[in-house]
Amino acid sequence: MATLTPLDGGRIKKGRASLVGGIAVGAAVLALWSVIALDLGAASDSVMFAGGAVSALVGLWIWKADL
Repeated sequence: MATLTPLDGGRIKKGRASLVGGIAVGAAVLALWSVIALDLGAASDSVMFAGGAVSALVGLWIWKADL
């Protein structure tokens, strides 16, 4: 039985477009996190720090996964 293989050999792409997209998505996640935290009245330093960490991780994931 034949196995399925990706056309690019399965390598992770790390182009400039992916980097810009990751930064844009990370900034959008941070903005949404901040707006929601302010709306809920939970905008403490620790919540905003967690939002920064989450947005950085999402941005890195977008960059590495080339989404």
